[in-house]
This record gives sequence, C-alpha cells and structure tokens, in this order.
Amino acid sequence: MGIEPDNKDWTWVITEPCGECGLDAASLAYEDIPASILDTITPWDAVLASPAVRDRPNASTWSPLEYAAHVRDVHRIFAQRLALMIAEDEPTFANWNPDETAESERYAEQEPAVVLAELSTAGRAAAEAFAKVPEEDRGRKGFRSNGSVFTVDTLARYYLHDAVHHVHDVAP
Repeated sequence: MGIEPDNKDWTWVITEPCGECGLDAASLAYEDIPASILDTITPWDAVLASPAVRDRPNASTWSPLEYAAHVRDVHRIFAQRLALMIAEDEPTFANWNPDETAESERYAEQEPAVVLAELSTAGRAAAEAFAKVPEEDRGRKGFRSNGSVFTVDTLARYYLHDAVHHVHDVAP
C-alpha cells in the first residue's frame, strides 16, 4: 500500500490548538512566529543523521527523510506565497499537491545532508521574510485554490503549524 494522501482541511489550526502536536498558533504574537519557525529547523539535524532516516515506520507513512524533504518544500512554498501576497492584491496560490511532489521529486532517494542544508536555508529565508512584513501589511489577503482565504497573519500561523507538526511526526 502506498502513502494515503492527507485530504484533511487543516485551516482550523489557525484558531484552535492542535491536539496532535500541541501548537496553539492563535496564542502567539505575530512577532514570535519567525523565531518559532527557526526553532523547527534544529531538530532535523538529529532526525537526518539517524541510520533509520530512510525507513518508513509502516507502508502508509513517510520516512523521516521524506518528511524532511516535504518540510524543505513547505518553507519554500510559504515564502513564495508570502512574496505573492506582498506583491499582488489578493492573489490565488497555485495548487500544490505534496504527495505528488514527494513522488515526482523522489523524496525517498534524496541525500539527507543535502536535504538538511536546503531545509535550513529555506527555513531561515522564510522566517526572515515573515519577520520583515510590516504590521500594516499583515492583513493582506491571498487565496488557496480551494477558496480558503488567508491573510499574511493567518498564513504565518498555518505555515508554522505545518513546520511544528512535522517535527512532531518524526519525533522518537
């Protein structure tokens, strides 16, 4: 059996605590989100150094390496979406299917050291981009292809949850 796509609508994590990873994104000040994003990078050092980095815990769950490659791409995607929201009025984001990307980009075959370096670089860049957004621009809107509306503020919270949750996913 392959990886079953996660088709859940996770937008509720913007306003409610996540019972799985424990993040309460709504309780954070926007100014604390970039540092919180940076905090999610360090755990990947140990995860990607593990001899079991390529091992899937079961047939329907990504390996730690696959999760890391996904998180690298999450950092990149959210930095791109933020840039689009700042540059354009109410843009619609291109659809992104993480499961298709994992397969087409062969996450399971990538080199852990390369993924770690890219994840770190992308995470730092995204955190810096969110940190630079002035308060008056945090209400700018963008739309997911399914119609979900985000502001810069809610996009930051949604993105942080993704980064935190995936660290939780690979925790021993």
